[in-house]
Amino acid sequence: MELASLTGIGKNRLEALHAAGIFSLRDLLYAVPQKYRDCSAVTPAVQAAAGQRQCFSLVREGEAKLSRFKGKMTLVTCSFSDESGKLTACWFNQPWMKENLNRGTRFLLCGPVESRGGRLQLMNPSLEKENRIVPLYRPIEGLPQRVHEQIAREALESLDEVCPETLPLSLVKRYVLLPLGEALRRLHAPRTMDEVQPAQRRLAFEQMLMYQAGIRMMRRLRRGGLPMEAPAERQEAFWASLPFSPTSAQRRTLAEIARDMELKGSEPYAMARMVQGDVGSGKTAVAMGAMLLAAQSGYQSALMAPTEILARQHVETMKPFFEKNGFGCGLLVSGMPAGERREALAAIQEGRWQAVIGTHAFIGGGVHFQRLGLCITDEQHRFGVAQRTALLEKGGQACGDRGPHLLVMSATPIPRSLALSLFGDLDVSVIDELPPGRQPVKTRLVPENKRGGLYEFIRQELKAGRQAYIVCPLVEESETADGLMAVKSHARELSRKAFADFSVGLTYGTQPAAEKQAALADFAAGKLQILVSTTVIEVGVNVPNASVMVIEDADRYGLAQLHQLRGRVGRGTAQSWCFLMAEPNERLQALVRTNDGFQIAQTDLELRGPGELLGTRQHGEALMPGAGDMTLLYRASQCVEEISTDPAFAEEWETVQKLAGAYVSESARRVSVS
Repeated sequence: MELASLTGIGKNRLEALHAAGIFSLRDLLYAVPQKYRDCSAVTPAVQAAAGQRQCFSLVREGEAKLSRFKGKMTLVTCSFSDESGKLTACWFNQPWMKENLNRGTRFLLCGPVESRGGRLQLMNPSLEKENRIVPLYRPIEGLPQRVHEQIAREALESLDEVCPETLPLSLVKRYVLLPLGEALRRLHAPRTMDEVQPAQRRLAFEQMLMYQAGIRMMRRLRRGGLPMEAPAERQEAFWASLPFSPTSAQRRTLAEIARDMELKGSEPYAMARMVQGDVGSGKTAVAMGAMLLAAQSGYQSALMAPTEILARQHVETMKPFFEKNGFGCGLLVSGMPAGERREALAAIQEGRWQAVIGTHAFIGGGVHFQRLGLCITDEQHRFGVAQRTALLEKGGQACGDRGPHLLVMSATPIPRSLALSLFGDLDVSVIDELPPGRQPVKTRLVPENKRGGLYEFIRQELKAGRQAYIVCPLVEESETADGLMAVKSHARELSRKAFADFSVGLTYGTQPAAEKQAALADFAAGKLQILVSTTVIEVGVNVPNASVMVIEDADRYGLAQLHQLRGRVGRGTAQSWCFLMAEPNERLQALVRTNDGFQIAQTDLELRGPGELLGTRQHGEALMPGAGDMTLLYRASQCVEEISTDPAFAEEWETVQKLAGAYVSESARRVSVS
């Protein structure tokens, strides 16, 4: 069975799955639910409790009512009852619910109970067909939750065929793990919530084991480094050439990189260093300094960004700088016209470009460097081991036994202990200062009933010459998405009603590249005052004039991702604001309390695990739920240490190495086709 043969999967939904890194039934089954909605137990209406998510079996009383207010907003209300009492349910911006509620008399409603005006109300509840545990998958643009659940259950019919046991049985028994097939069945179709945690633990352990094994294998394959000249005088000359004064953390980090490139460490291996820092800490300037030092030593640099948008912005910033210093700089992305691509490949191979900025296009065939000495991956949370390995191999083509230096930049602050565990093949530098003069972004939680006041505030900011982002979780409206805001309909309504006298633009992940580039360029140029977007603007969009960030349905994002989005504003001198559209809760209050990304990362780690810190999708390498268990991470690391050094486990270590190698190769394949 193939993905395309699954029920309800046509061309568009197949492309949506591919865009999410899902290319096979195995990929689909490994894309496990991120959370669950427990609708297995029914609560009497009289026991409804504010602040809790509950499930009720209720009979409709009268007809559902649809109200419209403030131009674009809709509200569907309906009264329900059971033998114990009555309860009102409300749905914001889900007008279709009026018809759904008229199709029967008894409904299974599951959702949060809130106190409004002294009365308990069920807010945006889902309609369930049966008492069960409902799996909630990570949103995929163009794939409704109900369809995702449906095809996952269909794929379970081929479970034994497509997902045979991966780990040696001796390790499964030694670490008291569920068999793989049983774990996947429990995760996609749990009978009780008690089934979920052991299943998550099994898959998280497997992934951590593969990751740690891959790191150990990479460590053993490290080659001697290319000696470069990076004296303090060159570093100071670089800083002096910039239109701003660097922070001491930036200076310290570049000095650490220079020492590695000069092979002045304890071992003459190529540099393998991660630079992490908060949003706006100046990591790009440090990367540019390292690239200049490499060029001055006669070597090329390749900087790989996760998106074409970010790559083009880097070129706009860096090309004038390198050309001023007598070096060539250019762009390589997959969407280039054929003639431009041929010229770019020639300039790279002939060594006319010392600084090359691109995307995953680096990894494909036909890309040959004359003398690649430094590889940089920007936004490390979007890449994994496979991508780093594939890029480094490009250096091996030109440098023989000696390998290029590796620098990875992480825009997501990660607690140092976690960074060392997850990136054990890398040294870590931390930029823990922000440039002087930056005003901290003020963050506020805004409930739905305060939307009108927020819009008035935004209008005042726009009249003052500022710009605003509005981020939505979905592209299209979905009857199964619990009333989440959709970017297309929201942009349309804002341009017609609340902000009809302002220019409103639209961008999202699956938008044609030309349209996306045009929208971003117009916003950067000030032609658009409001940009309505999905999280496609999370990285690589720099518009200093933007002072307002509105994040719809903020409770559906991880703290680290919200912090990344917030970092799109506050880049100029004006006071900037981030508004989180959601009912107040303790998790989001953590974002309101601080702008310190490291504190937020620590909180996110405690609440959600490292999967959220490292990004939701590393091209098929997203961390499993349960990977935040640091004890489990430690046990996986100890397991690799034991089986790789003890001859008694030689057979197990051979198997794990093959699995880790296949894991890396498969990830690289996904990158090459996505």
